[in-house]
Amino acid sequence: MDTNMLQLYAVTDSQWLKEGQTLAEAVEAAIKGGVTMVQLREKHLDDEAFIALAKDVKKVTDVYHIPFLINDNINVCQACDADGVHVGQEDMAAAKAREILGKDKIIGVTAKTVEQAQEAVRQGADYLGSGAMFGSSTKSEAKPMTMEEFSKIRQAVDIPIVLIGGIDAANIRELTGSGAQGAAIVSGIFAKEDIEGAARELKQLSLEVFPPEVKD
Repeated sequence: MDTNMLQLYAVTDSQWLKEGQTLAEAVEAAIKGGVTMVQLREKHLDDEAFIALAKDVKKVTDVYHIPFLINDNINVCQACDADGVHVGQEDMAAAKAREILGKDKIIGVTAKTVEQAQEAVRQGADYLGSGAMFGSSTKSEAKPMTMEEFSKIRQAVDIPIVLIGGIDAANIRELTGSGAQGAAIVSGIFAKEDIEGAARELKQLSLEVFPPEVKD
């Protein structure tokens, strides 16, 4: 996969939507600001509502040619023909997701330990999500990960990694030199009054912190 698509990875959360705003509108604002990938994470919806929302958001990501992933749910991924899924440790195994979705879809896996990271690689993951680097406003149980802990994961595997967990414009520079390919951000984008402006600021910072890979 093109690792540059992970540079500024937006993860949705509808709880931050402003009155009268749709999630598709919020995602479009984030993309205009420079987001390079979008993951739809809406844990409170049943499949029917999740699929309807996914189709709405995918119309936007398609226009801007931004990769679109679904959190956890293979059925929704297939129903809207998303570009792939991201699965956690309690969700479907990456190997099973690969078997169902085929070789062309993107599969990301949450990995918080070296063992989880290596197993995800064995099962065919395209990239890993590691954290929580600064805690999390969306997952109260998320345990912060130190840079030392992340460094062990980074050295153990050779696939791209995106960092997640409480990352925003105020702390993203602390991830400089981590060896990760990007940051996955929820409230640092979608909780902001000016989503496009917040994404634009983060994009500028992410270019410094996660220098793009130059293609031959």
